[in-house]
Amino acid sequence: MIYDCAIIGGGPSGLNASLVLGRAMRSVALFDNNRPRNAVTHASHGFITRDGITLAEFRRIAYDELRRYPSVDQLLREVVSVGRIELGFEVLDSSGLRVQARKLILATGAKEIFPEIKGFDPLYGKSLFNCVYCDGWELRDQPLVVVSEYPTVFQTAKLLLNWSKDLFVCTNGQAPLSSEQKKRLQSKGIVVIEQPIAAFIGQNGGLEHVRFADGTQIPRTAGFVTPKLVQSAPFGERLGCERTESGGIKTDEWGRTTVPGLYAAGDASCFTPSQLVFAAADGSRIAMGVNKDLAEEDFELSPDMITN
Repeated sequence: MIYDCAIIGGGPSGLNASLVLGRAMRSVALFDNNRPRNAVTHASHGFITRDGITLAEFRRIAYDELRRYPSVDQLLREVVSVGRIELGFEVLDSSGLRVQARKLILATGAKEIFPEIKGFDPLYGKSLFNCVYCDGWELRDQPLVVVSEYPTVFQTAKLLLNWSKDLFVCTNGQAPLSSEQKKRLQSKGIVVIEQPIAAFIGQNGGLEHVRFADGTQIPRTAGFVTPKLVQSAPFGERLGCERTESGGIKTDEWGRTTVPGLYAAGDASCFTPSQLVFAAADGSRIAMGVNKDLAEEDFELSPDMITN
């Protein structure tokens, strides 16, 4: 058989796209390698009715709901290659299964590349995070550090003032802030440190100090570190998709890429903001775009449209 749509990626965008297409009575092959970007996250926040839900529980609920729709096939496998065929696309997974589909959604997400700072890994997801909206409430009124090498650190610091007035901004040897921006931050009591960070010091998942290259250190109990985001899978590039300036896959308002029949959803197309609720909503929007295009094609092929 040829599916109406294949979806690569079992994160919130891919799962919600599968739900919408299943409810539209479309046949769907959902590929999920079960390696989510937010695997270290203890809970997800900011999604009404799901605030504080764990990743495992979110996935369990999602897959239970998808089982209501028999046209959605859940394929818990790694995709190794994708190619164009006359009817659409062919997806090959790690077991050797080949699946053909008229349309293809890339919901493969983004991959975070954090600055290489000693001591980061044991603290990430416990006292160091990257999204202020996801974890700001839990860190409220604590002495915080913001580590970023990018100009967006100015906006991040302004946002965090609503959660804590005890802030240090560390740029890890880079100079993303203008003199005027540094003065404005300092006028609000925010300390800016530009020298390189040697290590995060802590234990049992809790940050205690930030140590700098000159040996000095500051006491902090938690903070936010800004990563660089890149595509987590190469399929968009291999199929010839155009990219945005930030590195996401370029799409129109319905998720269509520059490759006919190919769509991108969630973090694969828009790197920020990286919240579950945004990704799920994007999956719904793109699925509607896919169904719209399929309906247009089916209508044109309908026997009722053929005249003698």
